[in-house]
Amino acid sequence: MYRFFEMVPGLLAWGTIILMILASWLLPVWAAVFIILFDIYWLLKIIYMSFHLRSTFVKMRRNLKINWLRRLDELSSRVGAPTADDSVGSSELKKWQKIYHLIILPMSKEPYEIVKETFDSLLKTNYPKDKFIVVLATEERGGIKTQETAQKIQPEFDAQFFKFLITKHPSNLPNEIPGKGSNQTWATKEVKRLIIDPLEIPYENILVSVFDVDTQVLPEYFGILTYNFLTCEYPQNSSFQPIPLFTNNIFQAPSLARVIAFSSTFWHMMQQSRPERQTTFSSHSMPFKAIVEIDYWNINIVSEDSRIFWQCYLHYNGNWRVVPLFYPASMDANVATTFWQTISNQYKQQRRWGWGCENIPYFLDGFRKNLNIPKIKKWYWSFHIIEGFHSWSTNALLIFALGWLPLILGGADFNASLISYNLPQITRLIMNLAMLGISTSAILGIILLPPKPHWFKPWHYFLYFIQWLLVPLTLVFFGAFPGLESQTRLMIGGKFRLGFWVTPKHR
Repeated sequence: MYRFFEMVPGLLAWGTIILMILASWLLPVWAAVFIILFDIYWLLKIIYMSFHLRSTFVKMRRNLKINWLRRLDELSSRVGAPTADDSVGSSELKKWQKIYHLIILPMSKEPYEIVKETFDSLLKTNYPKDKFIVVLATEERGGIKTQETAQKIQPEFDAQFFKFLITKHPSNLPNEIPGKGSNQTWATKEVKRLIIDPLEIPYENILVSVFDVDTQVLPEYFGILTYNFLTCEYPQNSSFQPIPLFTNNIFQAPSLARVIAFSSTFWHMMQQSRPERQTTFSSHSMPFKAIVEIDYWNINIVSEDSRIFWQCYLHYNGNWRVVPLFYPASMDANVATTFWQTISNQYKQQRRWGWGCENIPYFLDGFRKNLNIPKIKKWYWSFHIIEGFHSWSTNALLIFALGWLPLILGGADFNASLISYNLPQITRLIMNLAMLGISTSAILGIILLPPKPHWFKPWHYFLYFIQWLLVPLTLVFFGAFPGLESQTRLMIGGKFRLGFWVTPKHR
């Protein structure tokens, strides 16, 4: 049954493509009507999602201006009413000073300069560093340079935090895929054994933040994280998700890479305004108590960042959710030393993200076995997650590629019809209207740029605006294609399965 569930995303995607080709050949009129209706649906969806994007942007800008440490002091001074979770229900436990932050930074072969910038950003946060337990989780397979980087970091930052630990994840351990998930699990077990348990720090008072080693946290991140943890309805049964902002090296990125980076950011911004559909992604935070109770991250998968959500969701019988922080965490855009290497790396990264479809058989099989989760929740999540991956791999193809098939395969009778004449006219009109909607993304992309380098001139703003004309290209070649490849690999299985690919970092 699990193997069948693995085939579901690929079967749906390829079934859609094949049916579209057959319909364009055998039923071209119906195919043309479907394409027009689908294009209208896509336009309405862009308008709908733009409202979510704007809503998140407004909340994010507001949160960036707040001193969240002061808010925590105000919270601690009030006597709050009991919450749904007794572990933080009393005013005594609402005192933020009891909360420790375990910060895990998995690294493989990232250079010293990138790792140092990440640690520098931790020191710049508006939060007491004596509440930080920082773990630099290195990989043995990273080689000598990785260990040299770690040993160079240690004397610079060892005394800056409550506790600082360097771990080394052994290579070639049995029954695991070498990657971020297995590294995090090793590091978390080590810090539990060496620091947390000997100091008898209560698990429910620890928040774990797992950051890619290029993640630079903004000054108020831990303040807003702690505030949300202490005020949300179910703090011990929640993950906390910042907005991934891929701008650390955005000025080094070519136009294509910038559009892909901001498109990813905007998608996650939209998801923040739809928390009922949100799962964890990349850098995020969650309670240490839950990590121990679910027995840490799975060590034999690639997409550990989203899998941890489903592990918790199944373990706690559906009593798990993502709390959006409406606050950014800054990361690197995917940039290499040459343009073509950047293009190659972009595709590989999108394919790895698309491999998140491996979670579909996991939660479908979990839903089948877990009878304590309400059926309405099972159907809701199953539909939206499967539909999301299906849209990822097929929508752009239907709009920009397969939409013209009736004109090619429909035959002479169809090409002599009125609908044959109107199909490209209507499609072109809808696409032009959609591109006008994308101008919102172009404006937000300019607003979200970090401080400009000295060489940045006023005319660069124009270039950064018109780069969004590349969206159709990015949707097809860096959206649909890697998504479809991932789902096809999962469908076929065996040696076609993906392993963990570490995105090279370059500044």
